[in-house]
Amino acid sequence: MPFRKASHAGTWYSNNVKELGRQLDGWLQVVNVAHRPARAIIAPHAGYSYCGACAAFAYKQVDASLVKRIFVLGPSHNVWLPGCALSSTTKYCTPFYDLTIDSEVYSELEASGQFERMSVKVDEDEHSLEMHLPYIARVMEEYKDSFTIVPIMIGSLTVEREAAYGQLLAPYLDDPNNLFVVSSDFCHWGQRFRYTYYDQKYGQIFQSVEALDKMGMDCIEDLNPNAFSDYLKKYDNTICGRHPIAVLLQAAKVLEIKGNRMSLKFLKYAQSDQCCSMSDSSVSYASASLTFH
Repeated sequence: MPFRKASHAGTWYSNNVKELGRQLDGWLQVVNVAHRPARAIIAPHAGYSYCGACAAFAYKQVDASLVKRIFVLGPSHNVWLPGCALSSTTKYCTPFYDLTIDSEVYSELEASGQFERMSVKVDEDEHSLEMHLPYIARVMEEYKDSFTIVPIMIGSLTVEREAAYGQLLAPYLDDPNNLFVVSSDFCHWGQRFRYTYYDQKYGQIFQSVEALDKMGMDCIEDLNPNAFSDYLKKYDNTICGRHPIAVLLQAAKVLEIKGNRMSLKFLKYAQSDQCCSMSDSSVSYASASLTFH
């Protein structure tokens, strides 16, 4: 089976190992351990010059010594997908080293009948999974031969299917040797994104965008998939990883009902630009960590 090339290296992030290592280490070094050890993180997937510093707040909460398997849940930007898809490759390449896909877990997921396989082209065209791989490789470097990855592309799921995939993935989230990486940016604001919601009571446009994002982040921190779904219906905020986030919330809900206690905290929020006029545009980024008590 083929490898998945690091198709966005050299454009979305550096393909120079030393430069990329310096960059990621620099961002990680200035962040505090605040909500660790993470069982799941939410982090952005834009070019590193935009969101690399924000993503460090999530990755700093990972205790690499505990992690044996990393599930990476990312949205599909380029193809319409009604369900979820697994990779057709065996390894994902990064400038640091190759990450091995967990064939055993892939077999278990495929046996459920709920997953299709994406082509290598679809896989390599999508950035939402790849943008997490260099960070994963860097924070796991000391344990690079003792962990696997489980990349899953999450499609445009109905609320019912989000719940079904949450149910399916809940046992994996329950395992303290697993880490879930949920890939999402937050509000894409501006005419080029066809989204210009503006509530003037918050002040400038960028302040309205932040207030809107924070409402959604509150639903996520509450681990409340129904509230998050209602919020999206009401405001239609352009959170591109809404479906991966909802699957995580549904999985957490299953475990909460079983008596698990957990806590999700957002640790950083940022915007690519501060919008002040209707001709401006920006993308928001947020990083969070979910821990079990």
